[in-house]
Amino acid sequence: MIPAGKRAAVVRALDEEGVDYVVTDETSGREYTAVATFPLPTAAVEPVLERLREAGIDESTYTVIVAAETVISRRFEALEEEYAEDSDRGGNHISREELQAKADDLASGFGTYVLMTVISAVIATAGLLLDSPATVVGSMVIAPLIGPAMSAAIGTVVDDEEMFRRGVRMQVLGVVVAVAAATAFAFAVRSLALVPPGIDPLELAEVSERLAPNVLVLVVAIGAGIAGIVSLMTGVSATLVGVMIAVALIPPAAAVGIGIAFQIPRLVVGAGVIVAVNVLSINLSALVMLWYKGYRPQRWFREDNARAAFLKRVAVLVAAIAVLSVFLGGVTYESYVASTTESDIRTAVGDELAAMEPATELLELDVERGGTVPPLDTERVVVTVGAPPGAGIEGVAEALDRRIEATIGEEVRVEVRLVTVERA
Repeated sequence: MIPAGKRAAVVRALDEEGVDYVVTDETSGREYTAVATFPLPTAAVEPVLERLREAGIDESTYTVIVAAETVISRRFEALEEEYAEDSDRGGNHISREELQAKADDLASGFGTYVLMTVISAVIATAGLLLDSPATVVGSMVIAPLIGPAMSAAIGTVVDDEEMFRRGVRMQVLGVVVAVAAATAFAFAVRSLALVPPGIDPLELAEVSERLAPNVLVLVVAIGAGIAGIVSLMTGVSATLVGVMIAVALIPPAAAVGIGIAFQIPRLVVGAGVIVAVNVLSINLSALVMLWYKGYRPQRWFREDNARAAFLKRVAVLVAAIAVLSVFLGGVTYESYVASTTESDIRTAVGDELAAMEPATELLELDVERGGTVPPLDTERVVVTVGAPPGAGIEGVAEALDRRIEATIGEEVRVEVRLVTVERA
């Protein structure tokens, strides 16, 4: 819609950009005198809109951007060729107005958002307790988490404080609701004996994966954030990318709920750190990607405000991730220590058994480490020994205990189990 007095400036701007256009008179009697309609390649939308802003077409006027299936025009083909280089360099992204509109579309209503988050968390909790990867994946498909995460980043770079605050509020709400729903469901399942009595969730592969996070979770979260924002900028299906963001948030939030319901502090801590790191990393990567792609506020004098907000929020996110990464680094190191310790113990036990008469063999070795946060202590070593029929193993436990303690340099409880092995 062209306001009164701006028609000549708008037509001149479109002519200079080489754009095909149609201008019709506006007869509604309002402050607009004409309507301009013109097709643009995706890469040309932002530059042409910038020229029109200089001509007086800003957010106070009425502009509609829609997707065209096909444009048949020689001048349009020339325009596509002109902007083809920008498109090849990754510049084929939508305008800031379209980006904001897409973020608003992804933001569900409050009631729908809470309901879908609860359903997703409950299904994820059931999947973890069933040790069913397929069920856990299914829970991610319906999680409505991509909208708030992207809204916070977009609100920062375009200096839309309301969009930023709403994105942050919805993210916090989503995590709290997911954990609360998972806790209530897991507690109900346990109370109603819908899982075997005495079940240890840490023995389930899907749960134990969320027990000890390492630095690789940063890769998942950062990749999800970048993919999410690129999907909005280029028109890739946001639904598919939303699943990736849900991967980083819903299963660990469900694991936190299971840890609370089953009173397993180290599961709560481990999965809770995953949730926190993933939320922060998704926001950081999306924010940096948007700024790198050149998205800025519409008015130049608001760019300084956006830059200041960007730097402040990036600094806060980086600092928070750095603090949590200390824990991730500790867990990664603990995993290395546990693996090395088990390997050393296995070698020492094998050598000790090989030197015994009659000959015995190591069938199984289980090293149990205890504690809530790294570094963990080796508490018990269970050794399953295979021996010929009639062979005794008196003194084996004491010998292995001395050998193991000498190997790892700390006191440990050793339990030896004898299995008779008879071969034909």
